Amino acid sequence: MPPAPHAFFQGLSPTLHISHRGGARLAPENTLAAFRLALERHRTQMLETDVHLTRDGELVVAHDATLERCTDGAGEVAAHTLAELQRLDAGFHFSPDGGHTHPFRSQGVRLPSLREVLRAFPDLRLNIEVKPDVPGVEQAFAALLREERALGRVCVGSELDAVGERLARVLPEACHFYPRDALTAFVLAVRMGEPIPEDPRYHVLDMPLYFGEVRLVDELLLNAARAHGKWINVWTVDDPGEMRQLVAEGVGGIMTDRPDLLRRVLDESPKPR
Repeated sequence: MPPAPHAFFQGLSPTLHISHRGGARLAPENTLAAFRLALERHRTQMLETDVHLTRDGELVVAHDATLERCTDGAGEVAAHTLAELQRLDAGFHFSPDGGHTHPFRSQGVRLPSLREVLRAFPDLRLNIEVKPDVPGVEQAFAALLREERALGRVCVGSELDAVGERLARVLPEACHFYPRDALTAFVLAVRMGEPIPEDPRYHVLDMPLYFGEVRLVDELLLNAARAHGKWINVWTVDDPGEMRQLVAEGVGGIMTDRPDLLRRVLDESPKPR
């Protein structure tokens, strides 16, 4: 019998509906507005999101290290306090129609803190990427998760191997996704028919569907992951045809900026036996 996936996935079965940044093409990404839309209208099972450390040591939900793309502010997230960040308009630039309209502008959409998100959705699972490689970010992150008693419903990690390793040290009981180099080693070993590196620190392969023109997720990789007790979530898939194929293949989860389309596909698709 292959080992079971991490306890984080208890009660869940493929294919999971995961809203990438809350559904970044439907509402301002990484905001409570996006998260509520994904949950209430599209019945998402998991939120994918990102956190940065503020100047005053708080954890704020945001993807970019700078403010210009998603808010009416400027400069680095890390150069501002949480209070300063939450005075910005996080719906300022969002447009569903290429810039013709901005329906969330001046509607009170703000950058939420991670604490706010955990409290707003107390029963929802989250996939959280810690973005910056700065001293102490892993301790601040671990302390917050423990304070909010959220360890059982989060999968955590970083694209950066150094940060991912530090997170695994301070949160050994948590579910962790593979950082970039460790993920690459796993996937390459499968594709080349070599022994797969054993690394019990990491439990989930959060990964792109394609590398250039090469489709990375296939039956070989899915079978290897299952044999090692690993789970695969694929990002960022917005095409219904690709979604249907992944569901048919039995992928663990699909991360999408279009949770509306994924919900339609999942509702119409029979689960694999």
